[in-house]
Amino acid sequence: MSLRAYNIDDPSNDADQPDALVDFTAMLRQQRNGGRQREYGGWFGCGSKMQPEPPDQGYYIEQYVLGVLDFSSQYGIDYSISYTAANIIGRPTKYPSYGDYPETYTMRTYGDWWLKAPSATREIQAQNMPKVDTHDYIVVYFEEFVVPTEVAIFETFNPGAVVRIWAYGMTKNWTCLWEATDNDVKLGPGRESRRFAPPIKKTTIITKTLRIDFNHSRLFYYTEIDAIMLCGRTVSRIHNLLGRQRLQHRQVASAPSTPTPPSLPSSSEESGDGPISCKLRTLKFQPNCGQDGATKLHEFINNDLSQFLLENQVEETAEAPVSRLCLTDLPFEILLRILSYLDLKSLFRVGQVSRTFYDISTHPLLYGELSLKPYWHLASSELLCTLASRATMLRKLDLSWCGGMGNISPTEFKKFLTQRGDNLTHLRLNSCKFLNASCIETVGIVCDNLTELSLRNCATDPPLLNFSCLANLKNLERLDLFQTAFETELLLSMLESNRKLKHLNLAFCGVSVNMDEVVEHLATYNTQLITLDLWKSHFLTTRGLQFITKLHQLEELDLGWCLRESSLGDGLFKLLTNCPKLKKLFLSAVRGTTERDLMHIAALGKNLEQLDIMGMISLTHERVYDILVGCPKLQLLDLSFCDNVVDGEGFDDLAEWARRFNVDIKSSRFHLARH
Repeated sequence: MSLRAYNIDDPSNDADQPDALVDFTAMLRQQRNGGRQREYGGWFGCGSKMQPEPPDQGYYIEQYVLGVLDFSSQYGIDYSISYTAANIIGRPTKYPSYGDYPETYTMRTYGDWWLKAPSATREIQAQNMPKVDTHDYIVVYFEEFVVPTEVAIFETFNPGAVVRIWAYGMTKNWTCLWEATDNDVKLGPGRESRRFAPPIKKTTIITKTLRIDFNHSRLFYYTEIDAIMLCGRTVSRIHNLLGRQRLQHRQVASAPSTPTPPSLPSSSEESGDGPISCKLRTLKFQPNCGQDGATKLHEFINNDLSQFLLENQVEETAEAPVSRLCLTDLPFEILLRILSYLDLKSLFRVGQVSRTFYDISTHPLLYGELSLKPYWHLASSELLCTLASRATMLRKLDLSWCGGMGNISPTEFKKFLTQRGDNLTHLRLNSCKFLNASCIETVGIVCDNLTELSLRNCATDPPLLNFSCLANLKNLERLDLFQTAFETELLLSMLESNRKLKHLNLAFCGVSVNMDEVVEHLATYNTQLITLDLWKSHFLTTRGLQFITKLHQLEELDLGWCLRESSLGDGLFKLLTNCPKLKKLFLSAVRGTTERDLMHIAALGKNLEQLDIMGMISLTHERVYDILVGCPKLQLLDLSFCDNVVDGEGFDDLAEWARRFNVDIKSSRFHLARH
């Protein structure tokens, strides 16, 4: 890590204020008491107002990443230095140069091609998703706590994927420092390296941990990050501030609470007047009571009020009264349908309007699907406990990215599953760092109705998935173990038990798995398989490829960086012949691919939409043209590191073919759009 320090005396720049303490119990109590200093919106509120702290003179520093805490995906493998998350540590090594460099951090996908593939999934509780979705993220930490004034991201290849910057404060809460707008998204990426330092939110939080969110939908090709720099002013009284924050938190938590009124006050209640006062005001009743007004008014109300109202009764008009339809007058079923379009945050807020809306907003039918993935920064054990009381008819659950900082305990997760997991059909736990062996065991025992289980990026050492209880699952149609360590014996047992399996992702499965043995099981027990991802899996040989050719329903196959033999024999020919439904075929760095194999692709790939033949050194212009002619449905063709066809005059030919055949041709050196 590199630090550059500058002494700055700027009393107007307050740096020692803590970030807002987001405690949901305290939030509700504060709201009931009038929201004295903070303004929240139920479980999902995010605003805060803190009393100013006296300025603390620190010094300005610029620091680079010291370590990586978490990430959702990476192109490289852990025991390699190429395209891994660890490359983001330290100073920039390539910036300001622009190009494809293995020494940078690269994620698994680009563009929206993976969303168009047969293996694509629908988001659970899609109404929760923000306008600009997050596809990947990385969490990094620095050496010094600072009050952030700038965050700079050094992008050296296909910049433009950063959509959010988060900071993790000393009070264990995330704050969004910057978020891309619709205009930012429409601008599109550039073609040169950049030091991306958007204007971050003016804040007083103290942090040394950042999370960067990425959206790849606009990218022409893989984006690459060289380094991240955090700038800010240090705070010398950090420990004193933290102690004061904790004391304030305890005082708020111990404050007595008052019950929430069941409904919003009417106009008369807001003014402090009851029905009698309203009637007197209508009649313009203004008694002149003199000095002893209180006593005389009291006597009037007790003795003469009823006669007064009777004598001054307002005559009804001949017109028929106008009926007013209130929203709550609608049938319960219609209100329930209306609320079903609300995101989870809005449901919690609606429940605070009135008793009627609370009853509707907590109806179990509204919680048949639950996704806390967009609310990863707010997910907690307490929130799970609250949702458990509502989601009695839960079918689909997505807790991906949640609990990364210990906000969800394994015990509470197991308790939630025990209460609500017996009817689950879809369970996604991608990058959930709170998972342990006991959690996986609970999944296997309780959730025996699962048709989808996603455990992406849950690798641990020793392997997490080494418990035979997962073999209890008998109804799986989708199993995603991307970048997750597991035992071969367990996987084979699961494959044998789940013969309706249609989608299987074993990318980055680790060196301990014999992939030939796995695909042999697939060919025997899982013949209905539609998609298979073996990207960067090990120990797959041409023998294993022969077993894959028996999966006749395949529409998507990723063999990138798998087959390392010098020749594939007739394996590719049999694959294309026996699997005519193939729409996506990735053969990245499959060095055994020959010119004859390319001719088979051109002749038999009638339904191919995405083809990756990256790194095929022997590729010629003639074979590229044959593929474009023979694959009329082709939309994506990756020719990166195919030097024979991208150098010299070949570029002009490819540009012309991209327009003529309406195909996106990719390369690490250029991008040829189809329009």
